[in-house]
Amino acid sequence: MANIRDLKKDINFVLGDIIDAVYVWEALNPEGDASKGEAVIDDAIGTFDALIEKVNDRKVEDRKKHLRAVRAELEEKATGLVDRINKL
Repeated sequence: MANIRDLKKDINFVLGDIIDAVYVWEALNPEGDASKGEAVIDDAIGTFDALIEKVNDRKVEDRKKHLRAVRAELEEKATGLVDRINKL
């Protein structure tokens, strides 16, 4: 079960850091378009909800393979969100 707990912590920390990065960007660029930052935050929250829901799904056939896929999806989504922050 430690693997599931660690995956949930990783999801929380990674997406939390992305949200913090948006807040830092907004603080450093008060004249910037805040709606773009808010969109990134909304997508990060949606991604968090979706990934936690997938981790908690116990009705999958191969749980280990499913959790690896969730971890890969976290990396993919986080990379996309970081790219969007860098473009702000």
